Amino acid sequence: MFDIAVFGSLFVTLFVIMDPPGITPIFLALTSGRPAKIQRRMAWQATAVAFGVIAVFGICGQQILDYLHVSVPALMIAGGLLLLLIALDLLTGKSEEPTQTKDVNVALVPLGMPLLAGPGAIVSVILAVQHADGISGQISVWSAILAMHVVLWLTMRYSLLIIRVIKDGGVVLVTRLAGMMLSALAVQQIINGVLQVIEKA
Repeated sequence: MFDIAVFGSLFVTLFVIMDPPGITPIFLALTSGRPAKIQRRMAWQATAVAFGVIAVFGICGQQILDYLHVSVPALMIAGGLLLLLIALDLLTGKSEEPTQTKDVNVALVPLGMPLLAGPGAIVSVILAVQHADGISGQISVWSAILAMHVVLWLTMRYSLLIIRVIKDGGVVLVTRLAGMMLSALAVQQIINGVLQVIEKA
């Protein structure tokens, strides 16, 4: 009733795409200055939002894209542009003034989506669900999705310990580095989307 190969394949794919180690500095940068309680809540909210988005697209993702007449490359380009805006905020320091509204928004956008539940993860899940054979295949696919989000939550939840070590100066440095990393990821995602558009033309 459980296909280890399917589970392992999707888990590794999602791990590479969602990149828990890589999300750590970005999470620290976006949540710096918040009370520890709010940071823990944001880690949970971001994970829950990502799982919700992934689950919805896993169940009826292709139908949603077809109904809206949205192609995967368009989804990639839009996600890349959104990430680029967030990266610019990190690089210029505009995201360092936390407010209650920002607390909620950071957990939803960009952490929950498109950083965690981005186009790459969404497409991978849609394909995995479509190609899963029988009940055992579906159980394996959804187990991999659930396991991946548990890993994401644990990574963000315990990355808060790093803040206590690196202090305020370290957080500023991490924020700038995260902005550079995120801008590079955003540009690459836009390039990938444009290349797919060209290939299909």
